[in-house]
Amino acid sequence: MSEHAAPSRATNVLLCVGNCMMGDDGAGPLLAELCAANPVAGWEVIDGGAAPENDIGFIRELRPQRLVIVDATEMGLPVGEIRVVDENDIAEMFIMTTHNMPLTWLIQQLREDVPDVTFIGIQPDVVAFYYPLSEKVKTAVAEIYAHLPNWQEDGGFMRLEVGVAGTCR
Repeated sequence: MSEHAAPSRATNVLLCVGNCMMGDDGAGPLLAELCAANPVAGWEVIDGGAAPENDIGFIRELRPQRLVIVDATEMGLPVGEIRVVDENDIAEMFIMTTHNMPLTWLIQQLREDVPDVTFIGIQPDVVAFYYPLSEKVKTAVAEIYAHLPNWQEDGGFMRLEVGVAGTCR
């Protein structure tokens, strides 16, 4: 995991987003911790915390081919479900965020420099101060970690289907 070491060309960057003091919103930071303890070859891992927009410059310096952003995301699914979320659906669904800047803005900024940007959402249970991470979200984090070594396109995860009026299916 990088705390902004000297940039070099990275093929894959994992941007973990979230606030570990907000229950299941700590999914991203947990994934960053897991990667720091057990690094995955070919991945530069950034713990973006609650202000991932602060890492835009560093990610641009890395010039990755692929950027995977992981965050707890309210999708109306069972707790712990993992989905690839299209950036247009984030705006259409008015997905709530605990972060300083909208995730759509972050993705648009990075898409200018990164050819392949994938947003992975984990359905949280409780996002509130001082709640622990739920077991199902911890399991989802471990599943995403297990997919990193052989990541292809969407990592093998299903895409979130958004129906009429922004409802999820």
